[in-house]
Amino acid sequence: MEIKQIYTGCLAQGAYYIESNNEAAIIDPLREIQPYLDLAKKRNSTIKYIFETHFHADFVSGHIDLAKETGATIVYGPTSMQTGFEMLIGRDGQEFKLGNATIRLIHTPGHTMESSCFLMIDESGKEQAIFTGDTLFIGDVGRPDLAQHVIADLTQEKLAAHLYDSLHNKIMTLPDNLIVYPAHGAGSACGKNMSKETFDTLGNQKKTNYALRESLSKEEFIKELLIGLTPPPSYFPKNVLMNIGGYDSINDVMKRGLTFLTAKEFEAILSAKKAVVIDTRSATDFSKGFILGAINIGIDGSFAVWVGTLIKDIKQEILLVADEGREEEIITRLARVGYDNAIGFLNGGMKSWTNAGFEIDSIATVTVKEFANAETENSDINILDVRKKSEFDSEHIIGAINTPLDYIDDNMSQIPKDKTYYVHCAGGYRSMIFISILKSRGYDNLIDVNGGFTAIKESGSFQISNYICPTTLL
Repeated sequence: MEIKQIYTGCLAQGAYYIESNNEAAIIDPLREIQPYLDLAKKRNSTIKYIFETHFHADFVSGHIDLAKETGATIVYGPTSMQTGFEMLIGRDGQEFKLGNATIRLIHTPGHTMESSCFLMIDESGKEQAIFTGDTLFIGDVGRPDLAQHVIADLTQEKLAAHLYDSLHNKIMTLPDNLIVYPAHGAGSACGKNMSKETFDTLGNQKKTNYALRESLSKEEFIKELLIGLTPPPSYFPKNVLMNIGGYDSINDVMKRGLTFLTAKEFEAILSAKKAVVIDTRSATDFSKGFILGAINIGIDGSFAVWVGTLIKDIKQEILLVADEGREEEIITRLARVGYDNAIGFLNGGMKSWTNAGFEIDSIATVTVKEFANAETENSDINILDVRKKSEFDSEHIIGAINTPLDYIDDNMSQIPKDKTYYVHCAGGYRSMIFISILKSRGYDNLIDVNGGFTAIKESGSFQISNYICPTTLL
């Protein structure tokens, strides 16, 4: 028996490779399927099943391409959804033979109606592990408000009630020594306050996970689960529909996106089309010089999540600026969240742009010391904190205004264009995204604070609110 967790940090997502007697199954695969193929080949195994815990919202799964490549059977839990691909609709309690081991489907509606967990029973007949998808996380459970964005009748209250029943009647009755392998960890928007740990025993979760308290009534569970939920990223419902209906092959998406354009070609396309320029370089490099109107979303961060959150049209054509050698990674990470219409990279990067004589823009930045001096000189200084509301409520500079990057379109009305604002996030990644977006919309008086709140607090130069432990990280 072999179990491998394949964890992708930028999406906080866990896929799984399980194997017995040279037969393998993949649970919740990402869209780029080659790592799974390579692993099976290395271990001289045949991929027999692709188990999907539900129709995912936060990423495009690789189930379709993987099934085409291997002939494996795609398995979902009970659902009436009409899909654009062949699949086996499993029954609650149905068992699947994998080599000398057994996988049992446990239907656990709540996060979505088809949500299911997969119980691994080893060659000796021992229940060894459970793959819980978005039903049960480490320290949390799946949010129950996502399916209603696809099916209006599925209110979050109805789904939360289903989730309570699934947890108490089907999961908590299982042995304490089971290893829980969830689909996500800390940083995912599929739950409120997940642990950084990516697996645990079920027994420990019964002791430590707020949602598994035996004393919690269904009414209390629903109330507690719904507190603090914020609207999910706009790309979530679109990813669900792609996972149900189908999508282009990842190989076709890669070929289309890996086009290299001269500066003149890049500029011509930009002038002729309504393409968005995403500059994936670091915030520091971007601030020094970038194409007019470009948005900075650095590849060394939660790149795909922020693209999905901020670029509302999943079919948007995208032009890209990148550090040399990162191009394939960028197209892959865009494809993970369904942004398949990248149309080319600036060949030679910003150097080729400036050598061609095209205009560039820049963003003013200051050190924390310079920021502190500016506040000393002017007590009415304008400060924008673009972290999440939960982060801001936990602790912030006294007098700062919270304008979370997640909801930048809603927050623009709070920011007059004729006033100067000092902008910060936690470390500098999100604040540069925020400023670059508003810069593209005509805001020219925003200054980025290097190092963000982490450096601000460490400096001791600012009055900070008393720390309050956040109840949610959304």
